[in-house]
Parts: sequence; structure tokens; C-alpha cells
Amino acid sequence: MASHHTKDKGDLGVAKAHANLVGQGFVVLFPATEHAPFDLVAYADGAFCRLQVKYRAARAGAVTVHFRSVWNDRQGTHAKPTDKTAIDVVCIYCPDTDQCYYVRPGDHGASVTLRITPSRNGQRNGVLDAAMFRDLADHVRR
Repeated sequence: MASHHTKDKGDLGVAKAHANLVGQGFVVLFPATEHAPFDLVAYADGAFCRLQVKYRAARAGAVTVHFRSVWNDRQGTHAKPTDKTAIDVVCIYCPDTDQCYYVRPGDHGASVTLRITPSRNGQRNGVLDAAMFRDLADHVRR
């Protein structure tokens, strides 16, 4: 049976997120269904955090995540906005840096872009430095 490249990337992202979260001291729980809006749950200090994991390669020194699901069928391509109330944090796994970045989707509009390297034009205003998003505890509301 042929592998599904996108599914393989998603599985790698979840595995990397799992390892990263355990390394940060979280207990990681997995849903018993593929139909949950989240991929895993991190638990520490009496608090649960629902995470959706996205695998994103860097482009032009940044990683971008659009808060939506996209799929294709016989009727064409479809997009559905992410239900930001169904998840607490999006974990972005970037294979170029081998790092996980954690963002609260409710803090952003339809997408978020994190800079891995400084912008070529030196812009700093409104730029989100990816290094500031590596610890889940910094982005969990208790």
C-alpha cells in the first residue's frame, strides 16, 4: 500500500510535539478517535491544554499557519475555518529547525506567521519571533 505523504508529515509532527511536550514536563494524552478537533492534550499542574499539530516547512525565513482545514473531493476543494473554541493551542512543527512552536489561535486572525530568521528588510514592528513561541507553558492560560 502506498503511503500518503501528507499523512506521514502529520504523524511526524504529532510525534515531535509529543516528545517536545514530554521534555517540557507535560503528560501527553491522545484522543481515542481521529475525529476530535485536537491531536493531543497536554496536562501539567492540574490544567489540560488541547493542541492541534501542524507540520509546516519554512518559507523565506518564516512559518505560516492558516487557521482552517482544507480538503478535496469530487465537488472540488473545500476550506473550513478552525473552530478556535475547540482547541487551546496550535503546535507548529517545522522540520527545517526541528522545533515546535506554540500559538493560541484566538490571539490571531485567520493566520499567524512566525519569523525564524530576521526579515531581509530589517522590519521588527509586528514581527513575531519564532523563538518566543517554543515553551507551551508561556502560552497556556490557567
